[in-house]
Amino acid sequence: MVEDSVRLDRAYAALSDRTRRGILAELRGGQARITDLAAPFPMSFAAVARHVSVLERAGLVSREVRGREHWLSLRRGALDDAEQWIAEQTAFWEGRADALERELGDA
Repeated sequence: MVEDSVRLDRAYAALSDRTRRGILAELRGGQARITDLAAPFPMSFAAVARHVSVLERAGLVSREVRGREHWLSLRRGALDDAEQWIAEQTAFWEGRADALERELGDA
């Protein structure tokens, strides 16, 4: 259970930043070099590399080194735990809203 919490914490922390979400969005098109991913962002390469490190620690991306180039790709199923947690919360709150609606309908 603690390990699941740590994994969720890292995933949500990684997703909390717009630059990291932008990197993930770019990777939906397939593997990319870090240098190519860094180009559109108005920050240094070192800053983008730090964002990539956060994504790696969260298990959202994987890195492959080919010579001097570092390639990133999305990790399949990396957001499954986060998606499941959101689904559980959504089901809970929908149930509460349905109960409230029934209660107010009786009033």
